[in-house]
Amino acid sequence: MSKITLDIAKKVIAGAEEEANKIGVAMVISVVDEGGNLIATHRMDDAWLASIDIAQNKAWTSVALKMPSANLADATVPAADLYGLNTTNNGRLVVFGGGIPLVVDGKVVGAVGVSGSTVPHDVQVAEAGVGAFNRLEL
Repeated sequence: MSKITLDIAKKVIAGAEEEANKIGVAMVISVVDEGGNLIATHRMDDAWLASIDIAQNKAWTSVALKMPSANLADATVPAADLYGLNTTNNGRLVVFGGGIPLVVDGKVVGAVGVSGSTVPHDVQVAEAGVGAFNRLEL
């Protein structure tokens, strides 16, 4: 199994930042390892301060639940089966898009979390980070 190193995290961040620049939005991009431990956070110039915690928590959510944070959106609305899930784990669970696991050989080895714009933009930029990760020879 591959371990998420700082060098790998920097490449994920670079791929995500390139996409953020293409769409013209300042983002915060975080990468965590398989245990949800922060490896790196990158705040683009003028990105929202609130996005620092949100990006990290999106990445943590994706590792903790081994799925994209977007998968939780429909299940956590009022009257849905997982309503209130975001109040567990000291409020760290994020139930909207922007966090995506990093997977090697079917095993979650980390995650990227992105915050700073609309949910579709956050997902688009996170997907670019995952794409950069997937192009690495691990």
